[in-house]
Amino acid sequence: MERIKLGLLTTLLLGIFIIIGALIAFLVKKKQKVVDFSIGLAFGVIVSLIITDLLPEIIENLRLRYLYLFLLFTVIGFIVLKLLDNFIPDHEEDKMSNKELKNNLAHIGIVTSLALVLHNIIEGMAVYSSIITDASLGFAIALGIGFHNIPLGAVIAGAFYQSNQNISKTILSILLVSLSTFVGGIIMFFLNVSTISSVVLGILLSLTLGMLLFIVISELLPRLKQAKDKKILFTGAVLGIVLMLVAMLF
Repeated sequence: MERIKLGLLTTLLLGIFIIIGALIAFLVKKKQKVVDFSIGLAFGVIVSLIITDLLPEIIENLRLRYLYLFLLFTVIGFIVLKLLDNFIPDHEEDKMSNKELKNNLAHIGIVTSLALVLHNIIEGMAVYSSIITDASLGFAIALGIGFHNIPLGAVIAGAFYQSNQNISKTILSILLVSLSTFVGGIIMFFLNVSTISSVVLGILLSLTLGMLLFIVISELLPRLKQAKDKKILFTGAVLGIVLMLVAMLF
């Protein structure tokens, strides 16, 4: 019961990272430095947790007997986020000019909101199921996804505000999106994930791995290459790795 509460609370708190990103978009002058740092941090955390936590946990649950399930659902997790990502506004700020945003109001409207919500619901389900399986692993996954969501939150806030020029509607949209990870946790709670077999848990973790691989390959690596301040980026990545190593000690 304690892990169930932790799972729900974590998926709820994950929304804070999106809100932080939105605040950066509106309040911080040197937001690019903060975004670059969070990109590096997310990269260090996610790569570390894949190698040190997630893969060993999957192997323990599925073993060699179900290797095909590991490969299949890792690919499915990757593809699902790839499909949803097609409906999300471009994460690269230099490509998100006001002209482009205003010419794509329909894209940034209902369809985009739906894609973002679905994207975060799936991530919330992955985080919740991971915490039920292994609390430390779940928190590590939540941390990696959370830091990745900071720049995404900044982009979303800018896109919504440019499309409606209304701060109240923008804030409401951000709050709704930030709660979507919690919805994923609620779904897994009602599915009673705590009683499922190790094979199903291995499948869920494989889906999570696929999603994290998509984030690293399709989102973080391109941003690492394009970042202007490599020093801040490198500092964030090293700190992310150190955080994971310290977490392993406990």
